[in-house]
Amino acid sequence: MAQTTDSAHAKSEAAPDATSGDTQQDGVQSTPMTQLNRFTDRYSRQTLFAGIGAAGQERLARARVLIVGCGALGTGLANLLARAGVGYLRIADRDFVEANNLQRQNLFEEDDAAQGMPKAVAAAQRIARINGDVTVDPQVTDVTAENVEDLLDGMDLALDGTDNFETRYLLNDACVKLNIPWIYSGVIAAYGVSMPILPHDTACLRCVFPTRPLPGTTPTCDTAGVLNGIVSVITGMTATEAVKLLVGATDRVARGMTWVDLWENTHESIELPRQPDCPACGRGEYAYLDAALDEGGVSLCGRNAVQVRPTARDGAHGDTLDLAALAARLSPIGEVASNGFLLRLRVDGYEVTVFPDARAIIKGTDDPATARTVYARYVGA
Repeated sequence: MAQTTDSAHAKSEAAPDATSGDTQQDGVQSTPMTQLNRFTDRYSRQTLFAGIGAAGQERLARARVLIVGCGALGTGLANLLARAGVGYLRIADRDFVEANNLQRQNLFEEDDAAQGMPKAVAAAQRIARINGDVTVDPQVTDVTAENVEDLLDGMDLALDGTDNFETRYLLNDACVKLNIPWIYSGVIAAYGVSMPILPHDTACLRCVFPTRPLPGTTPTCDTAGVLNGIVSVITGMTATEAVKLLVGATDRVARGMTWVDLWENTHESIELPRQPDCPACGRGEYAYLDAALDEGGVSLCGRNAVQVRPTARDGAHGDTLDLAALAARLSPIGEVASNGFLLRLRVDGYEVTVFPDARAIIKGTDDPATARTVYARYVGA
């Protein structure tokens, strides 16, 4: 699928041309509808809405959005924004599709899980079949202090589709620093939350939660589960707030946090003021953005798995692994499969999934030290 290029950027900077010929994206000819009707007919029910209209639809076509995380929230947001005609979506996710994702992650199919497709790639492929006018830039990567500003480069808006507060605080730091609006959202069990953040205008995440919750103090999808209905509610709310921002209707954007609990039938909204002494938007201190990369391993929500990154001293940052060569080396010691995007090794009760950037997800343990040992044993120290 499409990567970030000057030509892709140029495409997103112009509204669709009703008189042009067929579009071509990544070498694949796209012929959705004939020229004049393609833009007007597809979005006719949306442009009839007074808050958007034809001018707003053209702004959506020029908009560029980063979605961080491509799980339940991320797939729902990407689906809604692609169908709404947002012209450029960059989707960043470190993970691959599994069968237990299919209950709530609506861009994935059984075949994606069977192949172990990277979530960002599988989502991009599905969106290409939904709306050929949308350029999708799938980034199979972990979002870190090292790359978050690059991922945000040229974006009009960022959306939170993550499952952990570490990444949310990092995204908050980067967006406040770069003055890019973003929307915090989360779901667990039957309740969810959404909060638009306009840097230096509304409260940011650290205004509301000055310190990150300690591990083990908040429920996870593994301990509380997730109902797919609340995913739909929160992504619907968040996507609509995103459209408001992208068409310039900032006076209509929610100025606080909204909670919804579908099981208890409760709904609450509260306006949250900015805090003048907020470390991020008040004092310009970006502790999470400035933090050193944690290379020890990160436990993944509900997976009995740990993500391991190569260390800087290994010299692996920025390099690309030869997955075919690695498969040949590992095949004598375990069950090996590769689909060109990742390699999977099953050995000694572990499932080791290795990506071209040398990251690996070690399934079968939630202990970072054990995962690091497995990584060193089979992938390399």
